[in-house]
Amino acid sequence: MLTPQHLYSEIPPTKIRNREEKFRKAKNVPFWHFMGNFIFFSMIKNRFYSLMYKNLENFEKRNKNFATVFYAPHSNWWDGMLGYIVIYFILRKTGKFRMRLMIEEMNRFPLFQYIGCFPINKKSAQSAMKSLSYAADTLKDPDIAFWLFPQGIIRPPHHRPEIFQSGLAYMAKNAAKKFGGVNLIPVATNYTFLRQDRPEILLEFGEPEVITNPEFDRKEFTHRHERAFEEFLDHQQNNISRGDFSGYEYLYKEKLHWWRQIESKLKSIGIKNKEI
Repeated sequence: MLTPQHLYSEIPPTKIRNREEKFRKAKNVPFWHFMGNFIFFSMIKNRFYSLMYKNLENFEKRNKNFATVFYAPHSNWWDGMLGYIVIYFILRKTGKFRMRLMIEEMNRFPLFQYIGCFPINKKSAQSAMKSLSYAADTLKDPDIAFWLFPQGIIRPPHHRPEIFQSGLAYMAKNAAKKFGGVNLIPVATNYTFLRQDRPEILLEFGEPEVITNPEFDRKEFTHRHERAFEEFLDHQQNNISRGDFSGYEYLYKEKLHWWRQIESKLKSIGIKNKEI
């Protein structure tokens, strides 16, 4: 039986299970994208009161000649689905993009291959490098939007300090060397209860960083981005804790149920009576 002490592990699932993962190249099949859009968005809307995003205009500051890597924290089961929603609902405001996402234990979800996903097997360093090499090669096209969790494993919400594995630095270096450059955009995500009976999702896009020079030290690059990403996430959390939601837009917001509408009307009656 899983206990609270065992909710998070430093050992990747594929290494714990010691199973071989069949490598599947990512594909983009319109039918499965339609199904993914419908199913994932319905699941998000069913569980969360709203989804808000902020500073999408930062995406327009990228170098449009290069692919874009979005990197976000990984704290729960919804994160990968949220990445898909971002690319196919939010980025659609600015154009069409093909998603790429690495998934551990993708043999459990082989159909994800057809919506732009591919597996990463951390059973061995050689298997993991095969996926990272493939990931870097997918960045040759400017319409690629790669969603990456640089921590490499699921960590508790608001885990500090931020600890990245080497994947972000490896992909940035190889994309700069092979294709001339790549855009890196941090994304802060927050799942929280506000004034409603269900949690809400808040997304904030950071400023893009265009990497064109591959001559950098990967360890120094990783440590620098860990600290900058941590500050970015803390800034979002501080704004939320102060009730500062300026700049956020709704991707969707649930309509109030009838009992909440009655509650709202009763509150407004109470306010009017006080004014009288």
